[in-house]
Amino acid sequence: MRLNEVTYTDAAPVEGYGPGFFRVGGQVYEGGVLTGPTGTQAWAGYEDRARLFALQGQIDVLFLGTGAETAHIPADLRAELDGLGIGVEVMNSPSAARTYNVLLSEGRRIALAMLPV
Repeated sequence: MRLNEVTYTDAAPVEGYGPGFFRVGGQVYEGGVLTGPTGTQAWAGYEDRARLFALQGQIDVLFLGTGAETAHIPADLRAELDGLGIGVEVMNSPSAARTYNVLLSEGRRIALAMLPV
């Protein structure tokens, strides 16, 4: 089996998670987290929309992790992001983190917002 080292150039990968925290780029974040081309920061959830909207023009897709289980996001949030040209993929946070890491390694224009598990 051939193994290749993955180099992340555009943003930091999600390295781990647990009850109430995420580890991104070697740093631990308690609670929700938003990571992408502008760096990694705390994210207060669906009402913290300004940080998501600030990604307009920088990303094509936002992966939104809804915690331990997949859940619907507010319809108006999805509509606003669609209106800004940001595609939204909703899944549970562990799946969102894995998908984000794979696509980040491919150099895609993506970001990730996750609620804790």
